[in-house]
Amino acid sequence: MARSAHPRPRRVRALLAPAVDNWLARGYLAMVAASLGFFLYAVYVARDPGFAGIWPLMTTAPLSVLALLVPTPEWDSSLDWLTPVVFSTGTALAGLVNAVLLGLLARKLRAGQPRQAF
Repeated sequence: MARSAHPRPRRVRALLAPAVDNWLARGYLAMVAASLGFFLYAVYVARDPGFAGIWPLMTTAPLSVLALLVPTPEWDSSLDWLTPVVFSTGTALAGLVNAVLLGLLARKLRAGQPRQAF
C-alpha cells in the first residue's frame, strides 16, 4: 500500500474546489478582490481613506462581521488592534468561505437540472 506523501494539500484543494469551479463563485471572488484592492489603495495610497473599509465588509457579509467581532479583546474596546493587514486578511478569508458556500449551492442547484445536448 502506497500512502500519499502529502495528503493535506489534497484535502485543502478538495475543500476549496467549489470556490473556483463555477462562474458564480469566481465572479464573487473577483468582486471581493476588487473591494479589497480598493480598500488597500485607499489606506496606503490615498490621503484620506474615509469609509473605504465598508466595501470589503459589505461584500463579504455576514461572515466578515462575525469574524470582526470574534477576536475583539475584552480588555480593550477600541479598534486599535485592527490594522489594515488584519482587516484585509479577515475579509479575504470570509470571502473565500462565502465563495465555497456559493459554489456548493451552485453545484446543488445544477445537480437537480437535466442537461440538454446541443
